[in-house]
This record gives sequence, C-alpha cells and structure tokens, in this order.
Amino acid sequence: MDPTGYWCLQLHAHLPYVRHPKYPDFLEEDWLYEAISETYLPLLLVFEKFVEDGVDFKITMTISPSLANMLADPLLQSRYYKKLNKHIEFAQKEIYRTKNVPEFEPIAQMYYKRFQECKKLWKKYNGNILTGFKNLQDVGKLEIITCCATHGFLPLMNNEKAQRAQIKVACDDYKRHFGVSPRGIWIAECAYYPGIDKILKGENLKFFFVEAHSLLYGIPRPKYGVFAPIYCPNGIAAFARDMETAHQVWSAETGYPGDPNYREFYRDLGYDLEYEYVKPYLHSDGIRRNVGVKYHRITGKVPLGYKQPYVPQCAQNKAAEHAGNFLFNRTTQVEYLSEALSKPPLVVSMYDAELFGHWWFEGPDFINYLFRKMHYDQNIIKPITPIEYLNKFPVNQIVEPAASSWGNKGYYEVWLNQSNDYIYRHLHKAAERMIELANKFPNADGVLERALNQSARELLLAQSSDWAFIMTTDTMVEYAEKRTKDHLVNFTNLYSQINDNSIDEPYLSCLETKNNIFQGINYKAYL
Repeated sequence: MDPTGYWCLQLHAHLPYVRHPKYPDFLEEDWLYEAISETYLPLLLVFEKFVEDGVDFKITMTISPSLANMLADPLLQSRYYKKLNKHIEFAQKEIYRTKNVPEFEPIAQMYYKRFQECKKLWKKYNGNILTGFKNLQDVGKLEIITCCATHGFLPLMNNEKAQRAQIKVACDDYKRHFGVSPRGIWIAECAYYPGIDKILKGENLKFFFVEAHSLLYGIPRPKYGVFAPIYCPNGIAAFARDMETAHQVWSAETGYPGDPNYREFYRDLGYDLEYEYVKPYLHSDGIRRNVGVKYHRITGKVPLGYKQPYVPQCAQNKAAEHAGNFLFNRTTQVEYLSEALSKPPLVVSMYDAELFGHWWFEGPDFINYLFRKMHYDQNIIKPITPIEYLNKFPVNQIVEPAASSWGNKGYYEVWLNQSNDYIYRHLHKAAERMIELANKFPNADGVLERALNQSARELLLAQSSDWAFIMTTDTMVEYAEKRTKDHLVNFTNLYSQINDNSIDEPYLSCLETKNNIFQGINYKAYL
C-alpha cells in the first residue's frame, strides 16, 4: 500500500579543508577528528545496524569534496587514529578514577564503549570510512551527493567559468572516491541565484536543494509550496526545506537538542580535572582544551558550574521520546497536507550532519529510534531520496527559484559584509588570472602542468565560504584571514612564476605536499 506522504532526510556533511603536516598537532585539525568520533563514525554505525536488522531507511547525505579529501588522506587518517587511541587510554583511566563515584562511573563506561566501537569500525575500513558510506550507497540505502569543490559561495563569484570550475572539480573528484558520477548536489550554503541551475545541468546533475523562500518567492509561485520539488526551466529539480522540521530539530531553545537531559556540550573534562591529569591528552603547547569527554547534562539555564551529572539512560529515553514526537508530527503533517494537495506530499528536512553527535550528542540515537519507529510503528509516511521521488513522480511544475541562501536573513549578507568584503576583489582577480592561465597554456605538461594544477588548488581553497563565514561570526577570525591570504599569495606567486617561465620547483613541491587536495585535479576546468 502506498503511503500518505514521504519524508526526505538530507544531512550536509562538510568541514573546511584543514591540513597542516608541518605541525604535530593543530587546533583547527581537531574539527575533523572530533567530527569523525562524534558524528561520522556514530552515524555509520547506526546506518550499518539498520542494514543488519532489515530496517528500511533512505537518507541523502552530502559528503563535501573537501571533507572527502580529508577523510581519504593518509596523514590525517594516521593522526586521527592516534587521537582515538588517546581517547581510549583516557577513558580507561576515567573508569578507574570514577569507580567509587556512582554518578560518573556509568558515563566513563559509556565513553570507553563508544571509543572502542569507533576503533573497531575504523579498523574495519582500514581508516578510510568513505568506503563504508560508499557501500551503503551501492546497496541503495544512502544517496551521497556532492557540493561545490571547496564550499565556494557561487553567487559572490563574478565569473561563470570560476563557478563552473567549482562544480566540475567537485563532480570529477566525486567519481574518484565513489566510482560513479553524483546525481545531486548541495550548493554551498544553499546559496542560489537564477543561472546557477544551468551550470549544474551542464555537469549532468539531476537535483539540488534550496531554502524554503527560494521556492515560495519563485516565478511562478509553486502550486505545492515546498511540499513537492519543482523543475527549473532547464529541467534540473530543486527540493526546498520544510521549516517546521527545521525549527523542531535545529533550535537549541525550542528544539529537541536543548532538552535538560541531553549532554552539555560546553563543559568538558579538559577544563574540569586537574591539569597534570589531563596534560597528556592536550596539544604539545599544554594549553587546556576540550578532550571530548563530558560528564554533565544541559540541566537548564544555569552556569556551567551548576550543571548536573549526565544520566545516559535518561538521555536515551528522551531521544526515543523525541523520535516518537517527530514521527507523530510528520504523520499528522502529511495527513493534513494530503487533503489539500493532489499528490502525496514530500517533507524535506535539511540539517548539518555535524549537528548529530557533535553538537547534539544524542543525535545519532534520535535517528536510530526515528527510522526504527518509522519502519515498525506506522505506514503513513515513508522515507525517500530525491532520485526515488523524481522517478516515482516525474511530472512537476516548472518554476524559476528566487535568489536565496540558508544563512541569517535568508540571503547573502553573512558572506558579504564589512567584516569580510575586502576579500572579494582579490578572489575575483585571482579567478580572472586562473582563467587567463588556462587559456594561455591549454595543453601544458610536465612542471608547467603541475604549477597550473596547483594554482587551481590554491584558488579553490581561497574561495571556501567557510573563511568569510568565520570572519562574520567572529570566531577563529585570525585563522580564517590567514588561510584566505596564504592561498591568494600562493596563487599569485605561481601566477608570476608561470608567466615569467621561472617556476620554482622546490616551492611548487612544497605547496603540492601541503595543500594536496584534489589529487586528480585538471586546471582545464577553467577553460
């Protein structure tokens, strides 16, 4: 029997490309290691258990090119494995330290078990967990989509060839990791303006995602609102976010993650315990940092020092309760919508993947309970991927979506404001120069080809929307500014050397070693 409606879960997994081989440990590299332990491995464990237990699930998941390249990098893999073993060692010490502390001992045991599960799964794939996600795609449970090559903000690029290169490099790199061409894409920050769809179509992509108002303000107004995809005039499909499910999960104030029973993110044993005890698990500079083990729950709006001990079973019960509530709301939603629409409604829920596990510790458990309840407890709503929906319902309205993003206020000002506007004149000039080089040397080989390929890497890395975002949020601003400037300087040096026929090969080799993203890159993407 056909369901009353459908639900599409889209998880956007992305981190900026951070790799510093010169340093034994680097603060910003921890972004990746934390996400592996807290989000990517826990999600992979949940997904594989679904397959093992015969639970029907369909999830769409971005694995951005920059993230895929970090996950596949042997240096970062080896560094993560050392971190993981340190976590296990620390958890073992904590079991001993808390053995007579009843409120903390179960938490220490929980962490030890989780880290051991992570290690087992990590070893299963010899450190390359992309293989695990690829396997899930190969059996039809996970739809892995791509993103702009370095999460570049397309509407703020003033050259179509630069925009196209972000997409072409991403699609080519996707084939290298997953063996097939991507069918869908997450345009960075959901940042759309009319014309981008033509570039996506040019790379044979079938669908992309937009913010709700991109469809609602489209021309003509969509007949089904955000509860069915539309086709852009060139035939590529756009799926829009349902805001009800966004607020229900995203909001720390009114959404599930703010529940008092869930783990408190901001209180960590790296600050709670005696310095000498935690020092072996800090960076070589010895500065106190989070060590990823947290023993307290949100409790309520109280200072960190007043947070109460975390109770794992209570948090699990709450995650199951919230999963049930979410499913009830979705079934009620599609039943109501089905009465007004002439086709089964589609609810699209879009989230950063890192919310599940990293920011919301119980997020992977929520997903686990939700799909199991959806599988066993009802037949009103069914999970589906965009491609499956388009195959099932190939006739859809033609609409031109409006300019939009999913940033604050819905447009572009997060990435273009007085804190970061100065970078764009330099990014525009570098893009013009890259196109100039590609046209000047259309058939390069040898050292010249290497220099042109590295020039493309440096430009793409400078274009990452993450740096402008960080400048706006006023966190790690110095690092974001340095990364933007360093890549632009690297590009400019290479540009001059190429034009002067004086390529400094040791300098080039150094850049190739340090900024080695996109191993198969071809500078001709800029032709």
